[in-house]
Amino acid sequence: MLRLTLFVILSIFVARAFWRLVDGVVEGLSGQPAGASREIRGVQMARDPVCGTYVVPDRAVAVSEGRKQVFFCSTICRDKYRTQAG
Repeated sequence: MLRLTLFVILSIFVARAFWRLVDGVVEGLSGQPAGASREIRGVQMARDPVCGTYVVPDRAVAVSEGRKQVFFCSTICRDKYRTQAG
């Protein structure tokens, strides 16, 4: 009984490995990752004027200067910018 259980478990691992290999070959031949039917777009990054780090505007600390927004990676950089500007 123990041999049968071990054989079944080993068979499952071998079958999963085989199908992963087949999926990898199909993915390589098609040139697209599996499940990539939807379009993936990038996000325009903004550069922190103090330290030069690129940040995602939705997650950055922002300061409005007239009609323009300036984005920062942290409140420390924002405060440095404010002291330099004014």
